[in-house]
Amino acid sequence: MLVKVEDARYWKNCVDAIESLIDEGTFNVSKEGIALKAMDPSGISMVSFFIPNKAFSKFEIEKPVGLGLNIDNMGKILSSARSNEQLEMKETDSRLQIEFMGTNSRRRYKLPLIDARKDADKEPKVQFEAVVELKCDAFREILRDANLLSSYIGFRADKNSFVVAAKGDAGELEEEYAGNADMIKRVEITKPSSATFNLDYLQRIMLACPSNSTVQLSLKTDEPLRLDYKIGEAAFAYFLAPYMES
Repeated sequence: MLVKVEDARYWKNCVDAIESLIDEGTFNVSKEGIALKAMDPSGISMVSFFIPNKAFSKFEIEKPVGLGLNIDNMGKILSSARSNEQLEMKETDSRLQIEFMGTNSRRRYKLPLIDARKDADKEPKVQFEAVVELKCDAFREILRDANLLSSYIGFRADKNSFVVAAKGDAGELEEEYAGNADMIKRVEITKPSSATFNLDYLQRIMLACPSNSTVQLSLKTDEPLRLDYKIGEAAFAYFLAPYMES
């Protein structure tokens, strides 16, 4: 297996979006591209990642391969990516070789392959009844507003409106958005839906979302949330279990 990325920092951004939730996982490399499905250690959230082969300037593979890696360690190495560097990755001697290539320099790292925790085999099967599409920056602002008062955030989608609520000892928040193209790009409802989620997980999920991108929330009352966004050609789907008051 040998793959090459023209901009090393692009692959760093992709790994950042995975590392925000999980510390280890298996990248499954096939002729179609690279995929990963993994639960976070608590089992509350899951990330499903896929990047097609066309996102790479070179993509050579003889047979499908699974690369179990410590994502934290990979992220640290990728943080050293410099401007205008290319990135090449290949499997060699039960290791993943990561090579940065600049105009007049090369440096190589080798990460051991590990037996990562078993991948999540399937995504949660939920028949979502509400879809809300927002600008990434707008959704980050919503999360920051809620975080002033609470550790949890509630979403309610009804007809053409999207309502956000947060409540804590310091007070309560309710924000309603309807027909605001600057914030909300799309609301589609087949049935009114509402659920509450952990704010810390949502903020971690959103860390790597590009500012000029959009995020799609798929909801069903008291069911896991699905949150989708893209980084270039790379697609990320996150699932987060709802918070249920005891």
